[in-house]
Amino acid sequence: MNLTKSLLFNIDKLVGTLKTEEELKVVLKRKFTKKEFKVFVAMEDKKDIKEIAKLINDEEERVEELYKAACKKLNQEKIKKELVNL
Repeated sequence: MNLTKSLLFNIDKLVGTLKTEEELKVVLKRKFTKKEFKVFVAMEDKKDIKEIAKLINDEEERVEELYKAACKKLNQEKIKKELVNL
């Protein structure tokens, strides 16, 4: 999965350039819950929702909620600042 591409797609207004893949992964692991991180990565890898639900031992509706929550977090200014190089 290309985190940079996924983040550019999901973030509305981004000022600056994103950090390296490894640095992005560290920031996301710190800011997302474990389930949000797993769901975000799996959804960006184009996995089936049923497969993701089984992966996190939860319902399909919950998978969609977690993905929406993760995308919402990505658009918070505080998190956006941590994702870019200054």
